[in-house]
Amino acid sequence: IFLPSFQDLFGVSMVVPLMNLHIKSLGASHTVAGIIGSLYGIMQLFSSTFVGCWSDIVGRRYSLLACILLSALGYFLLGTSTTVFLFAISRVPVGIFKHTLSISKALLSDLVSERDRPLVMGRFNAASSVGFILGPVVGGYLTELEDGFYLTSFICASIFLLNGGLVWMLPWSEENAGNREHQQGNKGTDRFSAKTNRDLHSKSATNGTVTSDSLFQSPWVQVATVLKRIKGIACSDLWDIFLVRLLMSVAILLYYSNFSLALDERFGVKPLFAGYLMSYSSALGVLAGCLLGPITRLYQHNTYRILLHSSTLTCTLILLYASALSIWMVVLSSTFLAFSTTIGRTCIIDLELTIGGNEASGTLLGVGQSVTSVGRIVAPLLSGIAQEFSPCGPPSLGVGLALVAILIMNANKQKYCSHGNVKLKNQ
Repeated sequence: IFLPSFQDLFGVSMVVPLMNLHIKSLGASHTVAGIIGSLYGIMQLFSSTFVGCWSDIVGRRYSLLACILLSALGYFLLGTSTTVFLFAISRVPVGIFKHTLSISKALLSDLVSERDRPLVMGRFNAASSVGFILGPVVGGYLTELEDGFYLTSFICASIFLLNGGLVWMLPWSEENAGNREHQQGNKGTDRFSAKTNRDLHSKSATNGTVTSDSLFQSPWVQVATVLKRIKGIACSDLWDIFLVRLLMSVAILLYYSNFSLALDERFGVKPLFAGYLMSYSSALGVLAGCLLGPITRLYQHNTYRILLHSSTLTCTLILLYASALSIWMVVLSSTFLAFSTTIGRTCIIDLELTIGGNEASGTLLGVGQSVTSVGRIVAPLLSGIAQEFSPCGPPSLGVGLALVAILIMNANKQKYCSHGNVKLKNQ
């Protein structure tokens, strides 16, 4: 699972940095390019919850394969886009179905015990981040060749097809994911356990799930079940967790929103240095993912405390950046921020699954992804307004939002620490 996640972001990060250049070479204006980019974000916003919930219903295997193959189709169409219209069409399947990493996280949540989940998620994020670091370098090299963008897009599509083959070859079993925790002592002989097309059969009567027998025969039942599950999430007591995720996401996005421009205005630093600093932070984020195991053991697997402390550290470091008097203070804040944000991002996902329960892990991760997408839409607007007042405006606003998130966590401390499942309305 780690290998496809690495290849996924490796392939995507080869293509994404080159897309604006390509669409402008096709004759599109800045406005048209912006509209197409916004439409992709909107499709991601609305589809992530539905696709995540669908993966709970039909099983991880079929949903993951469908998302991988349809994403491959999107990147193949991108490699054939010789007009702006074809470019826009190629973004539709990717915008709707590029949720491969979310479903992979849900699959990992099915496979491992609650105690080991932060460690495994941290390693998963580290593997993905390595791909994101290496991809732009390879993409930049390939684009120097003749028809480089088209070649890069076809390579990305081929990588997704390879991932589809790897997922198909995984030793799927028919065991329930819940049985996995009873087998932790026999790690050498444990069979690969996942939510497959029949693993929810025993729970279908109580949870309203659809078994594999109706995978292709009852699409309307699947749609009804998806809507019922989403309603259950919307009516549950998980609002505070998703609000914390939204506030912290916007705070971090505000930190990075005008990073290069602010460094230039405040310290006279060239964009090249800012690029090196961001790559340095990404590399440290990979290291932070690998250190989650010792950190969770140090905190005795108390995810709430880790999240609270990492969020407090993130807030402090953004404040340090906003008030920095020299570039070295910026380097210092970026160094530790890479650790705190990576740890916090992993812990908020673990807390969602712990409080919400593993039975709807795909739905929970999908809703969380939608919340993050809302942050990506809101953050540029807030950044633009705050930047009218000062180059330090966006990070200063981010400090305020992070403080609100910390206060919400403190106000709901009892619920976070109890680790009791929040019952959804449809249960």
